[in-house]
Amino acid sequence: MWIGVISLFPEMFRAITEYGVTGRAVKNGLLDIQSWSPRDFTHDRHRTVDDRPYGGGPGMLMMVQPLRDAISAAKAAAGEGAKVIYLSPQGRKLDQQGVCELATHQKLILVCGRYEGIDERVIHTEIDEEWSIGDYVLSGGELPAMTLIDSVARFIPGVLGKQASADEDSFSDGLLDCPHYTRPEVLEGMEVPPVLLSGNHADIRRWRLKQSLGRTWLRRPELLENLALTEEQARLLNEFQREHQQQQNDEAGE
Repeated sequence: MWIGVISLFPEMFRAITEYGVTGRAVKNGLLDIQSWSPRDFTHDRHRTVDDRPYGGGPGMLMMVQPLRDAISAAKAAAGEGAKVIYLSPQGRKLDQQGVCELATHQKLILVCGRYEGIDERVIHTEIDEEWSIGDYVLSGGELPAMTLIDSVARFIPGVLGKQASADEDSFSDGLLDCPHYTRPEVLEGMEVPPVLLSGNHADIRRWRLKQSLGRTWLRRPELLENLALTEEQARLLNEFQREHQQQQNDEAGE
């Protein structure tokens, strides 16, 4: 997968090109991340990249010419078929379904805004889609871009040791992930659930699915509204709900 980044601070992306899963993907040639800074496309000695907005008001906007030239350079390097994305609070909120959609593209160009954003006409002429990572304000688009890259990279074949790791992540099937345990078997009096030590893979699968359904019901019940549960899922969720209610009754001394 090829990803081009337009940013005034391309050095920030070393955090994902040199470390962790994405760093290994870059090292192994599975992910190619290239960057362009609008500052390199300026024509004045101060390398100015911001400009005042028409109509006044606080803050500045990214200057149009250096930004467009940087995007053009990235498009030229990418060739045909690159989707240009602007990381913006006004964009579609990134979720697992969106990540899966973006992962189907072989080439992405991510435009990271700064200051108060970019000229609306640049959005209309250069940007294919706008994406947001949440309803809050950040200093720029670099962190959202890194979030998008990290989440999308997990779906590149060969990036994870086992594709099942991506398939079983939270949200991959619309549910939160189940609890996980490692050694020791007992930690401060808390034991690993016996089923995980049983070696019975069918029982382990059912337990994990039930916990995943139950955790989603407890913490993010709205996610279940969009799911058509299978007969097995509905039965396991019902079991979890009964067990949860019984546990609450026991704790209350009823």
